[in-house]
Amino acid sequence: MADETKKKRILLVDASPTTRQQVGSVLANHGFDVLGAEDGVDGINQLQSAGEINMIISDVNMPNMGGLEMLGAIRKIEQFKFLPILMLTTEGGGDMVERAKKSGASGCLAKPVNPDRLIGIVKELAR
Repeated sequence: MADETKKKRILLVDASPTTRQQVGSVLANHGFDVLGAEDGVDGINQLQSAGEINMIISDVNMPNMGGLEMLGAIRKIEQFKFLPILMLTTEGGGDMVERAKKSGASGCLAKPVNPDRLIGIVKELAR
Protein backbone atom coordinates (compact mmCIF):
# COMPACT_ATOMS: atom_id res chain seq x y z
CA MET A 1 0.00 0.00 0.00
CA ALA A 2 1.45 3.30 -1.06
CA ASP A 3 1.49 6.13 1.44
CA GLU A 4 -0.27 8.49 -0.94
CA THR A 5 -3.42 6.35 -0.93
CA LYS A 6 -3.70 5.88 2.84
CA LYS A 7 -5.40 9.17 3.51
CA LYS A 8 -7.43 9.43 0.33
CA ARG A 9 -11.16 9.49 1.06
CA ILE A 10 -13.62 8.11 -1.46
CA LEU A 11 -17.38 8.60 -1.41
CA LEU A 12 -19.04 5.47 -2.77
CA VAL A 13 -22.62 6.10 -3.93
CA ASP A 14 -24.71 3.04 -4.78
CA ALA A 15 -28.25 1.96 -3.89
CA SER A 16 -27.11 -1.63 -3.34
CA PRO A 17 -25.70 -2.32 0.15
CA THR A 18 -23.99 -5.38 -1.34
CA THR A 19 -22.19 -3.34 -3.98
CA ARG A 20 -21.19 -0.71 -1.40
CA GLN A 21 -19.79 -3.47 0.81
CA GLN A 22 -17.94 -5.30 -1.99
CA VAL A 23 -16.46 -2.26 -3.71
CA GLY A 24 -15.84 -0.58 -0.35
CA SER A 25 -13.87 -3.62 0.85
CA VAL A 26 -11.68 -3.61 -2.26
CA LEU A 27 -10.94 0.09 -1.74
CA ALA A 28 -10.36 -0.24 2.01
CA ASN A 29 -7.99 -3.18 1.45
CA HIS A 30 -5.88 -0.83 -0.69
CA GLY A 31 -5.69 1.84 2.00
CA PHE A 32 -8.54 4.13 1.02
CA ASP A 33 -10.97 5.62 3.53
CA VAL A 34 -14.47 4.87 2.18
CA LEU A 35 -17.75 6.63 2.96
CA GLY A 36 -21.02 5.20 1.64
CA ALA A 37 -24.16 6.86 0.33
CA GLU A 38 -27.32 5.17 -0.94
CA ASP A 39 -28.41 7.59 -3.69
CA GLY A 40 -27.53 10.90 -5.30
CA VAL A 41 -29.31 13.00 -2.67
CA ASP A 42 -27.42 11.23 0.13
CA GLY A 43 -24.21 11.52 -1.90
CA ILE A 44 -24.49 15.30 -2.31
CA ASN A 45 -25.37 15.72 1.37
CA GLN A 46 -22.33 13.68 2.44
CA LEU A 47 -20.06 15.45 -0.03
CA GLN A 48 -21.02 18.79 1.50
CA SER A 49 -20.75 17.66 5.14
CA ALA A 50 -18.00 15.01 5.32
CA GLY A 51 -14.95 17.21 5.03
CA GLU A 52 -12.37 16.40 2.38
CA ILE A 53 -13.43 13.92 -0.31
CA ASN A 54 -10.78 13.05 -2.89
CA MET A 55 -13.00 11.13 -5.30
CA ILE A 56 -16.54 9.88 -5.88
CA ILE A 57 -17.48 6.49 -7.29
CA SER A 58 -21.16 6.33 -8.18
CA ASP A 59 -23.65 3.97 -9.73
CA VAL A 60 -25.69 5.41 -12.59
CA ASN A 61 -29.11 3.91 -11.73
CA MET A 62 -30.40 4.77 -8.24
CA PRO A 63 -33.72 5.85 -6.72
CA ASN A 64 -34.45 9.47 -5.67
CA MET A 65 -31.52 10.90 -7.67
CA GLY A 66 -29.51 8.86 -10.16
CA GLY A 67 -25.79 9.10 -10.71
CA LEU A 68 -25.87 11.27 -13.82
CA GLU A 69 -28.25 13.74 -12.18
CA MET A 70 -26.03 13.83 -9.08
CA LEU A 71 -22.97 14.30 -11.29
CA GLY A 72 -24.57 17.29 -13.03
CA ALA A 73 -25.51 18.86 -9.69
CA ILE A 74 -21.99 18.37 -8.28
CA ARG A 75 -20.34 19.90 -11.34
CA LYS A 76 -22.38 23.09 -10.74
CA ILE A 77 -20.80 23.51 -7.26
CA GLU A 78 -17.62 25.53 -7.75
CA GLN A 79 -15.47 23.70 -5.18
CA PHE A 80 -16.29 20.29 -6.71
CA LYS A 81 -16.05 21.24 -10.39
CA PHE A 82 -12.89 19.17 -10.90
CA LEU A 83 -13.39 16.43 -8.30
CA PRO A 84 -12.72 13.02 -9.92
CA ILE A 85 -15.99 11.12 -10.37
CA LEU A 86 -16.02 7.54 -11.66
CA MET A 87 -19.37 6.17 -12.80
CA LEU A 88 -20.27 2.49 -12.42
CA THR A 89 -22.94 1.00 -14.64
CA THR A 90 -24.47 -2.25 -15.78
CA GLU A 91 -25.12 -0.47 -19.09
CA GLY A 92 -21.66 -1.03 -20.54
CA GLY A 93 -22.44 0.28 -24.01
CA GLY A 94 -20.78 3.27 -25.61
CA ASP A 95 -23.96 5.36 -25.28
CA MET A 96 -23.81 5.29 -21.47
CA VAL A 97 -20.09 6.05 -21.45
CA GLU A 98 -20.72 9.01 -23.76
CA ARG A 99 -23.61 10.30 -21.59
CA ALA A 100 -21.47 9.98 -18.45
CA LYS A 101 -18.55 11.86 -20.00
CA LYS A 102 -20.85 14.61 -21.33
CA SER A 103 -22.25 14.97 -17.81
CA GLY A 104 -18.73 15.51 -16.46
CA ALA A 105 -17.62 12.02 -15.38
CA SER A 106 -13.89 11.41 -15.13
CA GLY A 107 -14.44 7.82 -16.25
CA CYS A 108 -16.97 5.01 -16.54
CA LEU A 109 -16.56 1.37 -15.47
CA ALA A 110 -18.89 -1.55 -16.20
CA LYS A 111 -20.34 -3.74 -13.45
CA PRO A 112 -19.50 -6.27 -12.19
CA VAL A 113 -16.35 -4.39 -11.26
CA ASN A 114 -12.96 -6.01 -11.80
CA PRO A 115 -11.08 -5.20 -8.55
CA ASP A 116 -7.65 -4.78 -10.19
CA ARG A 117 -9.02 -2.49 -12.89
CA LEU A 118 -10.96 -0.47 -10.28
CA ILE A 119 -7.88 0.07 -8.12
CA GLY A 120 -5.78 1.05 -11.14
CA ILE A 121 -8.34 3.67 -12.19
CA VAL A 122 -8.87 4.96 -8.66
CA LYS A 123 -5.13 5.36 -8.03
CA GLU A 124 -4.83 7.29 -11.28
CA LEU A 125 -7.82 9.58 -10.64
CA ALA A 126 -7.45 10.16 -6.88
CA ARG A 127 -3.85 11.44 -7.04
